[in-house]
Amino acid sequence: FGPDQSANKMANDIRLLMNLREVEEPFGKNQVGSSAMAYKRNPMRSERVCSLARYVISLTANAAHTHATQWFERTLDDSANRRMTLPESFLGADAILLIVTNVISGIVVWPHVINKRVMEALPFMATENILMACVKAGGNRQDLHEAIREHSMEAAKVMKEQGGECDLLERIAKDESFKAVHSTLKDIVNPKLYVGRSPEQAAEFIEAEVSPVLKKHAGLLKDKGDVQLKV
Repeated sequence: FGPDQSANKMANDIRLLMNLREVEEPFGKNQVGSSAMAYKRNPMRSERVCSLARYVISLTANAAHTHATQWFERTLDDSANRRMTLPESFLGADAILLIVTNVISGIVVWPHVINKRVMEALPFMATENILMACVKAGGNRQDLHEAIREHSMEAAKVMKEQGGECDLLERIAKDESFKAVHSTLKDIVNPKLYVGRSPEQAAEFIEAEVSPVLKKHAGLLKDKGDVQLKV
């Protein structure tokens, strides 16, 4: 994938996470997030990345059309086209990378918000582990599955209809069908049990892919200076 596609994907994710208040891109002291609603902190930098990336991506289709319509070895109707698309693609990519540098250098992550959201959803995610633990203890899988389904639906109903907290674990703790896990429920909903090898994979990727590139281009990174944007 090209830097435009990767940057667009990243910026889109940041925009979605900002909507959930889990992360925030840099925000200047006197920056206006919205001219209409003063309280807002619109992801203006990430929106700009997506806008430019969409344009740069579209230029690849232009090149494909130009190549497809050439006569025999080559005609000259590609000249005026290329004089626009080639420099604009480089200028667009350069602007994207500058904005991304600015965003990443000042991005803010809110761990408490993330933890709250994770812990709200984790009881539902943990139901498979709860089910398997009870089956290993001698429970009937079909009966337990049905009980978890009913408890999950009722817990979700409370959250959606009443705006209440997730009480799925409390429901399971009161159900004797799940007696086998009553003493270990808190351990079962430990978030670390559900991340798989993602920490190791992230560390391995940084060591094998990212660090060599950063080392190779250390001189360029040293001279890049601070990226200033007008927002």
